[in-house]
Amino acid sequence: MKVRYQYRIYPTPQQVKGLNQLFGCCRVVYNDALAIVRSVPQGEKWPSNAELQKLVITQAKKTAERKWLADVSVVPLQQSVQDLSVAFKNFFESRSGKRKGSKVGFPRFKKKLNQQSARFVRTGFSLKGNKLELAKLGRFKVKWSRPLPSEPSSVTIIRNTAGQYHASFVVEIGSINIEPLRPSIGVDLGIKTFAFLSTGDRVESPGYNRLDRKTRRFQRKLARQVKGSKRREKTRLRLAKLKLKTANIRKDFLHKTTTQLIHENQVVVLEDLAVKNMLGNRKLARAISEQGWGTARTLCEAKANRVNDREVRIISRWEPTSQICSDCGFRWGKVALSVRSILCVSCGTEHDRDGNAAKNIEKSGLGLTQDSK
Repeated sequence: MKVRYQYRIYPTPQQVKGLNQLFGCCRVVYNDALAIVRSVPQGEKWPSNAELQKLVITQAKKTAERKWLADVSVVPLQQSVQDLSVAFKNFFESRSGKRKGSKVGFPRFKKKLNQQSARFVRTGFSLKGNKLELAKLGRFKVKWSRPLPSEPSSVTIIRNTAGQYHASFVVEIGSINIEPLRPSIGVDLGIKTFAFLSTGDRVESPGYNRLDRKTRRFQRKLARQVKGSKRREKTRLRLAKLKLKTANIRKDFLHKTTTQLIHENQVVVLEDLAVKNMLGNRKLARAISEQGWGTARTLCEAKANRVNDREVRIISRWEPTSQICSDCGFRWGKVALSVRSILCVSCGTEHDRDGNAAKNIEKSGLGLTQDSK
């Protein structure tokens, strides 16, 4: 299976200029190709990927307005047009129902201030010792935090909104064998406690409050400053670094938590949460978005495919996991969110609300709910 390994790179000032020029060329080629497709009258056939590459790259280089496209490698320019084809494919498959998940909108024009990227295939890059060599850009210093498991098939150079540069390699890896500690586990995701496990353990999320307060303060400051001013750009950069720091803390926590869940349990049972609908609650939207429930589910499913004999099961969001006693199966009905401990009137067992829900999630995922009743 194919996975990505991402590393920080440190370009020289001259290489920064070359990368910025490359990002601009990729963005222009993408936008030109999209403009051509949008200009096609309704009912007529759109140009193919090869025809678009010929129009926006080969023929455009011969014009005075786009002759500077020849200053950069043609490989990432071709990949930029290929990205547009993938965007249209995702759009049409989303409309027809072939693509699962949230609806994908019609491709939009790329902007200069957003995250920039350029992809090189094997003909455009090579690894020279500990350095990465890119066509027409030279060799880059890479912070190798871990070795690559195999020869990469492509690399994407990324510049985030905080001005940092990364190299994302696509490599092929095989599945691994790890003996599980438990046959199954149920996970109840929450806000105050990130996850309550059916084993009775709690997984506490890192505190984002301090960074959140600083982020809000800089957001208010940014809103008051004049657009286009140097001070506003300085504030925007500091705000981007704050958000990046929060995102990195969350990503590190989610990766470690999901890896532990998959390695220690043969079957991991999660609840299908309507996160998008929950974000409509003004009072809880920020706290819910900080937890990263959707990312945690995606990481669990992806890591289960890498380890042999692992499975992630998703139960229905309408399953009454908080309304049933996990010991005797008695259903007491809906209980207010403020009630955190419940005493079953049937068997007399006192349950923690989240712990009881986690046990019911595990039973529902394994199909054992009928046995308890």
